[in-house]
Amino acid sequence: MHKFDKISIAEMSKKDMLIILEALDYTGKNTNIKDFIVLKNNIVKELSLLADSSEEEFLNYLEK
Repeated sequence: MHKFDKISIAEMSKKDMLIILEALDYTGKNTNIKDFIVLKNNIVKELSLLADSSEEEFLNYLEK
């Protein structure tokens, strides 16, 4: 098995990404495990930077 430190999500659909983000948010809020919220926020932050948009704009884009 090959070992790797990073995984690419280049071929993931908008819908799949939105589901992942919503699942992280839901799990974090319902288990009080802050790491899920932190991970969701980090993903949104990084992807919005790549998209050259605000985090709110990026989330709205995924919801369309």
